[in-house]
Amino acid sequence: ACLHCELIGHAAYALSAGVLTIGHTEVDRRYEGRGAGAALIKAALEDVRARGLQVLPLCSFAAAYVRRHREYADLVPRERRAQFRL
Repeated sequence: ACLHCELIGHAAYALSAGVLTIGHTEVDRRYEGRGAGAALIKAALEDVRARGLQVLPLCSFAAAYVRRHREYADLVPRERRAQFRL
C-alpha cells in the first residue's frame, strides 16, 4: 500500500455476461467538484472498452457522465440506451 495515498472515492459495480453494471459511485465530500468522480467513471469506461465489455450506468452520476461524453454511448447496449437518454 502507498504510504502517501488516500482513498477518496469508489464505484460499486457488478460484472455479468459481458456487461459491467455501475450501481453507485461516491467521492469523499472534501474532493467533490474537483473532477475525482469524473476521473473514476472515465477510467471505468476506458477499462470496459479495452476489455470489449458493455456498460449499464445505473448510477445517476455515471449515466450523466455518459450523456455528457457521447463517445462512450456505444458501450451501453443499444436496446438500453433510451433508458439512459442516449
